[in-house]
Amino acid sequence: MRITDIREATASIRSDIRNAYVDFSQMTVSVVAVESDVTRHGRPVTGYGFCSNGRYAQGGILRERLIPRLRAAEPGDLLDVEGGNFDPRKIRNVMLANEKPGGHGDRAVAAGALDMAVWDLVAKLGEQPLWRLLSERYNGGAHDDQVMVYPGGGYYYPGKGLDRLQDEMRGYRDQGYKVVKMKIGAVPLDEDLPRIEAVTALLGGGGDLAVDANGRFDLATALAYGRAMSPFGLFWFEEPGDPLDYALNAELAAQYPGALATGENLFSLQDARNLIRHGGMRPDRDWIQVDPALSYGLTEYLDIIEMAETMGWSRRRFIPHGGHQLALGLAAGLQLGGSESYPGVFQPFGGFADDTVIEDGLARPGEHIGIGMEAKATMFAEIQRLVGG
Repeated sequence: MRITDIREATASIRSDIRNAYVDFSQMTVSVVAVESDVTRHGRPVTGYGFCSNGRYAQGGILRERLIPRLRAAEPGDLLDVEGGNFDPRKIRNVMLANEKPGGHGDRAVAAGALDMAVWDLVAKLGEQPLWRLLSERYNGGAHDDQVMVYPGGGYYYPGKGLDRLQDEMRGYRDQGYKVVKMKIGAVPLDEDLPRIEAVTALLGGGGDLAVDANGRFDLATALAYGRAMSPFGLFWFEEPGDPLDYALNAELAAQYPGALATGENLFSLQDARNLIRHGGMRPDRDWIQVDPALSYGLTEYLDIIEMAETMGWSRRRFIPHGGHQLALGLAAGLQLGGSESYPGVFQPFGGFADDTVIEDGLARPGEHIGIGMEAKATMFAEIQRLVGG
């Protein structure tokens, strides 16, 4: 068994939306195909992956460093001990050989896209949905039949007033979501508060509303928002300050009684450990949102979960960022706290399989083999156009 080809391409997910820090008018993602010499139904079994939104495509790192290392490896060095399937950890070690520690960022994003394709391939060769493979290998066979999901939305958009914001959130409720998320921080607090009030009025309270500042605030602003939002009893207050400013997060946690959420812009086991050590995160109420498709992949994510559990955290406090089928599969197979969803943005890569039904804020992972990208028709057609299939 061997890898016969690895292909990568850049896909556009541009839109006119923006959050507190960036607009998405030039946003891209890397798409990867890892093809094996195993043939089924007259076609080689191939795994597909892509990086999550927000960090841009990483074609240079993939083409110049990670993919050549895998192509140069001896086939046996990439297989599990039985030789009947590929070993994602061995593949991770090969593609990151000769890389210095630290500096986790774009390299982690490139590796995350490639690692996703590897796990898709491994599950397909095992003829299993990825979530079931993860359940059997890493969770004693336990899994969740349904996963809490929430839509990432509420972006700033030209001409989008309170009525359109409420219409958007009403649309998510109509689709079956319960908890919804909106962006804050791109305008001053006195302009954001009416936005929050409009959505809580629609929802009948703040318990089903999460807000996301995308790392925009300094400490004084984060504390001011925290004081103003405390009466709403929000589902969470996400990424108030720079993701690596653990002291800011810890100070806010000491004063803000509600739940905090952060981690989508941390890219390694070491980063996640430092967040738990130094960020003041409270395991009884806060949420960790590390995104495996941005942080070296599912392989690294498994190590992060293990680390967190040894430090007294439940995996139920983990909800991966990303809003795609990989995140949904992880949440089901590893019994995490839930999964983000992108039903209306970052298309065609955001969201779940076409047959996924959301009811009362819960989604079933489905029985599609591998990650199930083939079951999201528009996305898979674009993947095939870019990297073949």
